[in-house]
Amino acid sequence: MSTTRKTPTSQDAASAGPQPQLQPPEGEPPRGGERPFAWLRALGPRGRRAFAGAFGGYALDSYDFFTLPLSMVAIAAYFGLDSGQTGLLTTVTLVVSAVGGALAGILADRIGRVRALMITVMTYAVFTVACGFATDYGTLLVFRALQGLGFGGEWAVGAILVAEYASARHRGRTLGGVQSAWAAGWALAVVVYTLVFHFLDPDTAWRVMFWTGALPALLVVYVRRNVRDAPEAERIRRASARRGSFAEIFRSRLGRTTLFAVLLSTGVQGGYYTLATWVPTYLKTERGLTVVGTGGYLAFLISGAFIGYLTGGYLTDRLGRKRNIALFAVLSAVCIVAYTNIPAGADGLVLVLGFPLGFCMSAIFSGFGSFLAELYPTSVRGTGQGFTYNTGRAVGAFFPTLVGFLAGSWGVGGALVFGAVGYGIAVLALLGLPETRGRELS
Repeated sequence: MSTTRKTPTSQDAASAGPQPQLQPPEGEPPRGGERPFAWLRALGPRGRRAFAGAFGGYALDSYDFFTLPLSMVAIAAYFGLDSGQTGLLTTVTLVVSAVGGALAGILADRIGRVRALMITVMTYAVFTVACGFATDYGTLLVFRALQGLGFGGEWAVGAILVAEYASARHRGRTLGGVQSAWAAGWALAVVVYTLVFHFLDPDTAWRVMFWTGALPALLVVYVRRNVRDAPEAERIRRASARRGSFAEIFRSRLGRTTLFAVLLSTGVQGGYYTLATWVPTYLKTERGLTVVGTGGYLAFLISGAFIGYLTGGYLTDRLGRKRNIALFAVLSAVCIVAYTNIPAGADGLVLVLGFPLGFCMSAIFSGFGSFLAELYPTSVRGTGQGFTYNTGRAVGAFFPTLVGFLAGSWGVGGALVFGAVGYGIAVLALLGLPETRGRELS
């Protein structure tokens, strides 16, 4: 008896979402024996220029974000704020970033990745500078919220741009390289902070920190002249009848994917932003460190973060997306508990544990760029990635606010334990998502 096999059409493929590549098989690590940075060479000239644009955009995105946490003590003193009000400055940035990320994702699907990238970079640069001119707390809160519009969209757009140039075999390492830009921008912010607060009065220094946020404008010139969308992704984007649609990411099986991807992003970013927002304050108020001392301790934390991003990118290709995220979620939670329970006077131990804390809480992000990109078809990839990552960021943003309100009774160190709760949520969310290592994006 003979059977007839139906040949899948392009319409079938689009409705079913991205399909797994047959090789390498799931669970099998990529072939070894590659030269260092083979993933970067494999991008080709156009891909490497896209990588440079996305790396620079994310580094400066990080720089502009950290101008607030690093200046928070000075800002609180200048405007007479309590810990809840200072925590709200970060929360409003992250909540509004959900709107910015979703809008940027739609723009990326409708007008292209590169154009959307330039819009997001200019938005966060303009409003970071505006924060330096704030005359009262309310104005600063509004400017910081508007900065979140650009801040929310940049990572998703840049990650998609590079992901569509990268091969399935190297995508984890390639996107891990883009993710490491966050540590580079953080490090630059700490260096500038150390110098500015050393030479200037705190009431002036925090304003200068925000004014240096004009740097990203230079990047836009580079992107405009040198970076183009991946040709195949651009062809698919233009040919698609349904592109940049919120309805599409909630249809059929993509709806379940979107729900669990939001939950995953919420847990990971709730844990991360709790630490990013409150560790500088914790080091100053509860460990009694000076500006220079805080910069030294943060150097260990950031060094661990940079190496963590690169290591996580390698492991996400070797272990798979889900295993990498689960591994570092558990390790990050352990590090938080250890870091915030160091006895008084053991400042050397704070220094030592800063490195693994930065390593683990950053390595978990290395798989996000590839994982979220692989969960969605090209026509709604920007919308899906922008919505899930930034909605999770917005919900997770309430973790820093909760820490701020509890800090008065629990102490900042005690309240930071809520970051570990976020990582537990992330592990549970992985149960509802498929492994995507090896999927081709087109």
